[in-house]
Amino acid sequence: MKKLALITGSKGGIGSAISSKLVADGFRVIATYYTGNYECALEWFTEKGFTEEEVRLFELDVTNAPECAERLSQLLEDEGTIDVVVNNAGITKDVQFKKMSLEAWRDVIDTNLNSLFNVTQPLFASMCEKGGGRIVNISSVNGLKGQFGQTNYSAAKAGMIGFSKALAAEGARSGVTVNVVAPGYTGTPMVEQMKPEVLDSIKAQIPMKRLATPEEIAESVSFLASDAAAYITGETLSVNGGLYMH
Repeated sequence: MKKLALITGSKGGIGSAISSKLVADGFRVIATYYTGNYECALEWFTEKGFTEEEVRLFELDVTNAPECAERLSQLLEDEGTIDVVVNNAGITKDVQFKKMSLEAWRDVIDTNLNSLFNVTQPLFASMCEKGGGRIVNISSVNGLKGQFGQTNYSAAKAGMIGFSKALAAEGARSGVTVNVVAPGYTGTPMVEQMKPEVLDSIKAQIPMKRLATPEEIAESVSFLASDAAAYITGETLSVNGGLYMH
C-alpha cells in the first residue's frame, strides 16, 4: 500500500512541486482545493499528468474549522490513515500596519495560521495511535526576520514555528515528527511576474544571487517526510540561499 500525504495549497508554485515530488517518492497525494474550485483543480491535475492512483483531489476550505473536522474525519474513514500532512496553504495581503484593515489581518491569520489547527487537529490523534507520522509546515524567511508591510504574514509564519515546536513535543513519544521548512524568495509563477528591476533588487540581497526553485523547496519537504528524517523533530529548515542566517 502506498503511503498517503495530504497537501494543502497544492496547486500553487511550491505546492505543485511538493505534490509532484511526493508522487515521485511513491506517495499517494491528497491534494486539497478551495471549495467550489473543482474545475480549476481538475485543470491542474490534468496539466501535471497525474493519475487517480497518484493524486486524489479533495475539496476543503482550510479556514473553516467545522468543515475541516467533518471532511477530514470522513477522509480518515475512507483512506484508513494519513501518513504525512504538509500545511502549505497561504496568502498575502501586504500593507503597512498603520493602514492595515482588520479584514487583511484576519484573512492572512485564518489562512496561514488558523488552518494549521483546522487541518492538523482532526488527523493528529490517529497518527499518534498508529505510532508514526510526519507533519511539515511551510513557513517563510519573513516569519524569522520580519518584513516591512507584512505584519500579518510575518506574525502567521512565526506562529507556525511556535506551533510546530509545541506539537513536536506532544508527538515525539508516538513517533510523529513535526518540522518546518522556511523558504526564502522562490521562483514561483507569481514571483516571476514581478518587474525585472524588483526581482534584480531581491536577488542582490541574497548571498547566492538567485531565487530558490520550487523543486528545491520540495526536496526539503521530501526529506523531512521520509524515513531518513525519523530523528528530526521541532526543527526549522531554512532554504533561503543565505538571505537570513540566525
